[in-house]
Amino acid sequence: MGMGTGAEARRDLRRRATTAAAVLAATITTSLAAGCTTHSATPSEDNRGRSRAEADGPAPKHVPQQLPYHTPVPTEKSATGSVLAVKIDNVGAARPQTGLNSADVIYTEQVEGGLSRLMAVYASQLPSVVGPVRSARESDLELLRQFDEPTLAFSGAQHKLLPLIDKAPLHPKTPDVAADAYFRAPDRPSPHNLYLRPDRLMSSAPGAAALTTGYEYGAAPQGGSPMTSRTVRYPMASFTFTWSAAQHRWLVSMDGSATTTTDGKRVAPATVVVQHVKVRESEFHDVNGNNTPYTETVGTGKAEVLRDGRSYDATWSRQKADDGTKFTTPDGAQLNFAPGQVWVVFAPSAG
Repeated sequence: MGMGTGAEARRDLRRRATTAAAVLAATITTSLAAGCTTHSATPSEDNRGRSRAEADGPAPKHVPQQLPYHTPVPTEKSATGSVLAVKIDNVGAARPQTGLNSADVIYTEQVEGGLSRLMAVYASQLPSVVGPVRSARESDLELLRQFDEPTLAFSGAQHKLLPLIDKAPLHPKTPDVAADAYFRAPDRPSPHNLYLRPDRLMSSAPGAAALTTGYEYGAAPQGGSPMTSRTVRYPMASFTFTWSAAQHRWLVSMDGSATTTTDGKRVAPATVVVQHVKVRESEFHDVNGNNTPYTETVGTGKAEVLRDGRSYDATWSRQKADDGTKFTTPDGAQLNFAPGQVWVVFAPSAG
């Protein structure tokens, strides 16, 4: 399952990571201090993302570079390894984030107060650092059932949800059970400063075969409509994807500002999916009494697939939680995604 190494390998990993960890942690510090922008007040989050992990590292010397992206090859679910899924903070105080450009898939979901949160899924490669890491939600469990026992990195969860996480077919990794994999950057306020070193959870990336999303990659279908920009809005958050012919990618902006990572690079997926889903109330609330939305990802509905500067109408279908999600054209043909990173924005359906 690629879930880690033996004690001897872990000790060797820690020895090799000692020097790099100090540089990486300090890199986050300088990048965050330089890159954070001021945002107007928004509803408070759940405040469940606090950890006992301590900040570490001296003054930074350089910014860690993102690894080059490799196109995943989708396969049927098999014992190929465990993807790493990381819950990532997405309010103003959490930006710019780290490690987004190495993800194969990034999901966006609506959370309490109309805010948004990200889930980044890694199979082809692991970045040096990911974050800021935040708490899990009930609908994450349904979404992650498509993978073979994934590793879920998160800061914590509502206490009534924890038993459900423990029973789910995944490997939960919080600072409480994997303290040496996390650190806090001192120049950001808690809880928006918790970061993960993925190589302390997994010895290596499991490979593209573990990415059992159901997505297919290949040539674009016929038709579609020219699209230069598409915006999806939540009550207190927005995502805009603007086509760049020069980069042949969709440039991401969130809440009206260009999205970059702490290494200064724009976030620019090859394919964007606006997946219209039912978002209902769950049985859980945050500390302020706000209900936690539940995003239903099993079923069928409408979608828009953006690739190559065009928008394609689609139908999405996921018959059961263990399945990946299929996207088809209006005539029932498979709708291929462009090779590269995929962003899936779960947009509340009108009905």
